[in-house]
Amino acid sequence: MRNIGTIESLWRYPVKGMRGEELPEAFMGFSGFYGDRCYAIRDAAARIGFPYLNGNRQPEMLRCQLKFRNFEKSLKPPNLEEASSIAPGVNPTNADPNDFDLDVITSSGNVLSIDDPQLLEIFGKDLRGEHDLSIVRSDRALTDCRPVSLISLQTIKQIETESNIRLDKRRFRMNIYFNLDSGEGFGEDNLIGRRLRIGEKAEIMVLEKDPRCKAISLDPETGEHNPQILKSVAQLHEANAGVYCAVLVEGLLKPGDSISILD
Repeated sequence: MRNIGTIESLWRYPVKGMRGEELPEAFMGFSGFYGDRCYAIRDAAARIGFPYLNGNRQPEMLRCQLKFRNFEKSLKPPNLEEASSIAPGVNPTNADPNDFDLDVITSSGNVLSIDDPQLLEIFGKDLRGEHDLSIVRSDRALTDCRPVSLISLQTIKQIETESNIRLDKRRFRMNIYFNLDSGEGFGEDNLIGRRLRIGEKAEIMVLEKDPRCKAISLDPETGEHNPQILKSVAQLHEANAGVYCAVLVEGLLKPGDSISILD
C-alpha cells in the first residue's frame, strides 16, 4: 500500500444540479455519498435520457442555498453501527424518513421547503417552451454516471493556468477534492483501473475519466457563463477533468484522510 495524497475537502449536492455543501465528514456507501443528490427536479418536457433540470438551463438553481433541517442526522445512516457488523456484500444502511428534510434559501432570501410549489414556479420562470416540473426524492444518489467523483487540486490549478482564468474549485462539482503528493496535474488519470484505500476503511475503484460539459463554465455563485473554461479543457484534455469511481468498501471519510493505492 502506497500513500499518494490526502483529502482536501468533501462535498455533496442535496439537489441534483444545485449548489453543493462542504462536509465535516461523509459516509460513502455503495451508492455514493449519504445525502448526495437525494432530490432532483424532473422536467417532463426534457429529453428522456436526461429528465432533470440543472444550472445549465436554469442558473437560479446555482444561486440558491440548501439546508438540511437535521444536518447532523443527514451525515450518516442512523443504523450505521449495526449495518457495519454485517458481512461485506450487504448494503443495509438506510435513512429515517425525516433525516433528509430540506429547505431551499432562494437568491431573494425566501426560505422554502423543497416540496413547496413556489419553488417549482421560481425554477420554471424564464425557461423556453413548455415545462412540467416536479420534485423527485430518492434513497440513492441520482448521479449521471458513477456514484463518486474525485479530482486533485493540482488538476484544477493546471486548468486555471491553461485557461488564464482564476477558478473556484466548486465549478467541478466533485465529491472528493484531494492533494496529490506528486504535484502533477491530471495525475489522477494514472489511477484508472487502480483500487484505492481512503481513510481507515473505505475502498474505491477508479473507473474512468470524467467527461465535462457546460457546467464547469458556470460560476458556482452567480451562474454566469464563461465558455473559455470548457473550451480550454476540451482543446487540451479532450473535455475530461477528474475521475469517476465505484465504491468497493463503505466507510466514513474526513478531510485530511490519506489516500493510498492498494493494487
